[in-house]
Amino acid sequence: MQMENNHELDDEMLAEYDFSKMKGGVRGKYVERYRTDTNVVLLDPDVAQAFPTSDSVNEALRLLIQISQRQKV
Repeated sequence: MQMENNHELDDEMLAEYDFSKMKGGVRGKYVERYRTDTNVVLLDPDVAQAFPTSDSVNEALRLLIQISQRQKV
């Protein structure tokens, strides 16, 4: 079911956001650092409910790694 929007979205950027007037910026300056230092994973709602924190997810995955390594031996 699609929700109806009662107002039209304006695709035009406001004048105060005129990036052409900004000087000295470098596009993509931090993109490599972002790619190497960021690892975001989206959990399905049922999984997120069972593992609500990063620590709980990491603990469960480490346990799974240990189990899988024992099964290989």
